Amino acid sequence: MTNANTDTSADKNPNVDRDTLRELADEGNETALDRLADLADAAGDLGELSELLDEGSTHAGFLLTRRAVAAGDPRELQRISDAGYDEAGNELERLLNAPAE
Repeated sequence: MTNANTDTSADKNPNVDRDTLRELADEGNETALDRLADLADAAGDLGELSELLDEGSTHAGFLLTRRAVAAGDPRELQRISDAGYDEAGNELERLLNAPAE
């Protein structure tokens, strides 16, 4: 039995391999780019997620931002924001404006 919350994109359609997703993403397919980001996130590959963000993947930006918020990492949030994912800037402001403990 498979838990739907832990399925990766590859689990949903094992016939679409990573190379095919990369080819489609390179041709401008945003869904393929998002699926690559999901796979990189599941593997904990922050380097690939960063590369996907640099390629314009807002989903990679979302995933990186979620990780940076969980880690409380303002430098990473700034880097993600500078790379073009505006929500990271919003999260950075929220983090910086939080009351000191």
